[in-house]
Amino acid sequence: MQIEVSNLHKSYYDGEGRKLHILKGLDIEVNSGSTVAIVGASGTGKSTFLHTLGTLESIDEGNLYIDGKNLTDFSRNQAAKFRNESIGFIFQFHQLLNDFNSLENVMIPSLIHGDTVELVKKTAFDLLKKVGLSERAFHKPSQLSGGEQQRVAIARALINKPRIVLADEPTGNLDKETGEQVMDILLRLNKENKTTFIMITHNPSLAYKMQFQYRMENGQLHMIAKK
Repeated sequence: MQIEVSNLHKSYYDGEGRKLHILKGLDIEVNSGSTVAIVGASGTGKSTFLHTLGTLESIDEGNLYIDGKNLTDFSRNQAAKFRNESIGFIFQFHQLLNDFNSLENVMIPSLIHGDTVELVKKTAFDLLKKVGLSERAFHKPSQLSGGEQQRVAIARALINKPRIVLADEPTGNLDKETGEQVMDILLRLNKENKTTFIMITHNPSLAYKMQFQYRMENGQLHMIAKK
């Protein structure tokens, strides 16, 4: 899916009623199947951009085209349907449901979509196998390490075969070795599935592994030239 963002603006109001202009005319184009890293200081709007791109938050002004569709024209229900079918999310803190095992956590997005349990279970187990967790399919999050939980989150993000995966600090809570393993899984899945990956990270070495790097600064994205 081709992504085209132009003149994107987003503001919030703080507790004292002051307007905080976070995204200030942001522009970016991302080709289908690309891997993109976004770096920058905390509080510069990286997560805000990812949330607007994923239709989790509305925008104040601008255009957001994905696959030729202007998502700013979508109703809340249309945005939710598009999000479920086309976008996968990976967050820093996993956000797994503690009462469900690994297999069940991976299955949830497809069950929400309305797929049958039998079909979803097989697909979910295959995805856990791809991320090296087939033997942990029936373990609950509390029985998994941080790296294992993040791999479950990756499988969950891919269950509906999204064309785009948005990752917000997916290795931020992991040690260096485990973080690199998670990153290698993401890059392998990108090659296998031609999935577009857009990742926020504070880790320069992980960002360097992506095809394109941008720095968020003053509410806009600036491409970083690789050495």
